[in-house]
Amino acid sequence: MSRHATFRPRQRGAALLVAMVLLTLVATLAAGMVWQQWRAVQVEIAERGRAQLGWILNGAIDWARLILREDGRTDLQKGQAVDHLNETWAKPLEEARLSTFLAADKDNNADDSGPDAFIAGTIVDAQARYNLRNLVSAERKVLPAEFEVLKQLCAQAGLAADVPERLASGLAAATAGTEDAPLLPLRLDDLAWLGIDGASIEKLRPLVWLQPPQAGGGTGATVNLNTAPRDVLAAVLGIDPGRAEGLVQTRNRQAFGSADEVRTQLNIANEAWTAIAARIGVQSQYFEVRGRMRLDDRVLEETALLRRDPNGGVLLLQRQRQHLVLAPRS
Repeated sequence: MSRHATFRPRQRGAALLVAMVLLTLVATLAAGMVWQQWRAVQVEIAERGRAQLGWILNGAIDWARLILREDGRTDLQKGQAVDHLNETWAKPLEEARLSTFLAADKDNNADDSGPDAFIAGTIVDAQARYNLRNLVSAERKVLPAEFEVLKQLCAQAGLAADVPERLASGLAAATAGTEDAPLLPLRLDDLAWLGIDGASIEKLRPLVWLQPPQAGGGTGATVNLNTAPRDVLAAVLGIDPGRAEGLVQTRNRQAFGSADEVRTQLNIANEAWTAIAARIGVQSQYFEVRGRMRLDDRVLEETALLRRDPNGGVLLLQRQRQHLVLAPRS
């Protein structure tokens, strides 16, 4: 057998191997290009979905502002500035399919084949909770009477005994605005800047809130006696939870028209009432709007803080959004 005949099978084997390597390389590159294109499409779909959810929630905020504006105008017409839990704004919107809010006609079929979008939301009185801004005076000092309220709230929340001191001193230092002072918290989550751990913040969330400093205008927002829960009522009025529960039962039958009605029911002396009256009321200016929009497995949650002025106008002060992806159903 000649030498050339011996090398021919080897050459054919090498050529076949090169061809297989090239085929594998081309297939890998093609698969990578397809994956990149698929990923780009998925990212675009997700971004479009988030944008759609955001636009719908923007409309929900406008809807909440309209409800609060109309409620304020109604109060002005009646000459009775009282906010309570039996008003329209306090009724939550349970999760419902978005198409149910659209006009039902022959050109708009609610049973279309598009993706299901669901919306839910509530308007909550921010002044149902204790305003932590009231802890610090205009002279940037912790007020002893307000500190006692904070201590009772922290005790009701089951927090460590040193939390009220750290919280109050931290807010006073942040308000001072010196070079070595901590940053001034704008939301409850920002209390972490003062050394308050996340678990403690979550326990305090149903009981306290932070009025935005840019909207303070001097006097801090009061606690609304018609919307505050029992534990908040007990702390701000300096009474035991049993008497606070009695106030809740009374207002469920008939909302308080003034703080003096509570004073009469509790029979509080003039000297004690002076300090209490400065932190309570029956009207609210600040409201939280909590919205939730769900489209397929994408969820957008938003919390916005609104301020209603005495003339009925409603201003958006803060908003915070959180994007979520639901776990697949088993």
